[in-house]
Formats: sequence, C-alpha cells, structure tokens
Amino acid sequence: MAIFYNFLIGLFGSFIGVLPPGLINMYAAKISMKEGRKKGFLFAIGVCITVMIQTYVALIFAGYLGRHPEIVSMLQKVALGIFLTLTIYFIFIAKDTRRELPEDPENTKKNRVILGLLIALLNLLPIPYWIYLSITFSAFNIFTFSQPAILLAVVAAGVGTFGSLALYIQFFRPKEDSRKLKLNMNYVIGIITAIISAITLLKILRQM
Repeated sequence: MAIFYNFLIGLFGSFIGVLPPGLINMYAAKISMKEGRKKGFLFAIGVCITVMIQTYVALIFAGYLGRHPEIVSMLQKVALGIFLTLTIYFIFIAKDTRRELPEDPENTKKNRVILGLLIALLNLLPIPYWIYLSITFSAFNIFTFSQPAILLAVVAAGVGTFGSLALYIQFFRPKEDSRKLKLNMNYVIGIITAIISAITLLKILRQM
C-alpha cells in the first residue's frame, strides 16, 4: 500500500507544483499556439525528463536524511527560517516578474524536446520541493524510500508534470499581440513559501 501512496504523492505533488503559471507553462502554451500541439507536447516531454531526473536526485537525498532524524529536526528549523525569509522577499522586495517571454533561438526550433530539457534545467525548485514533500509525508508513514517506491514516485512525477503542461497546451491560448506573463510569479512563490512555513512551524510545535 505504501508504494501506491508514493505514486499518488508523486502524481498529484508534481501536477499541483507545475500548475501555477510560470515560464515553463507559458512557453508550452506559446509553442502550442504558434507551432501546433504536437510541438507543444514534444516540449512537455523534454521538461518531464528533466523533472524526473531532478525528482530522483531529490528523493535519494531525502532518503539519506530520513535515516538521520537528528539532521531532519535541525533542517526543519533552518527551513522555517529560510521559507519565512523567502516569503518576505518574494512578496515585499523582489522585482515584478511580469516580463516578455524570450524568443526562441533559431537552432532550438527543430527540436522541442531538447528545448524542454534546457528550459526545465533553469528551474531548480523541484529538488528542494521534493525533499521537503517526501520527508513530510514519510513522517506520517505514507511515503517510503525503497528503490522501487522511489522509481514509481519519479515516474508519477513525470506523468503529473506532463498532465499539468497538457492543460496549458490544450486550452491556454495567449494573445498574439501579448507575449508578457500576466501574473507576478513572485506573489505565487511567496504564497507557496508562506503555506510551507505554516506547515513546518506546526510540525516543529508538534515535536516539542
């Protein structure tokens, strides 16, 4: 049953994590609109490959931390301070991210899979995201770090990421005369880090 939980957490964790509009999602929608859904899905496949690699690295590291609870306890307190600082920074200090999407270099237009790989590499958030998520759920005995379970979670993360991007590719159509992100992603990140801060604080208080 635990391995099934790994699949569900990997699936829904990645789907929800990728769903907020950002550079990768808007890129997928833009490619779909200008070059067709097939190219958009090829781009999504490239993104998913990178995300799966990042997820695997994160879960291996999280498994090591899970075997050293004293380190986890210390990291939770450090993480709380980091997330609170990030919340303040992204909501009150960081510059507006509503900017133009960069044009594609000519040599990347022929291979959307490679473009997806490269664009996803710019986003390192999946690594700390999955370390935190997996350790949190493992504390409730609904995530396991056995090798088959990790691989299943990694596959599920790829499927969830693809599903989230597919929604943008299928239904989201940015206007031809507007290539700017309409949402300040700093606010989205700030809200997410605020929620994580609250969860982390509650967890620390329960352990006291």
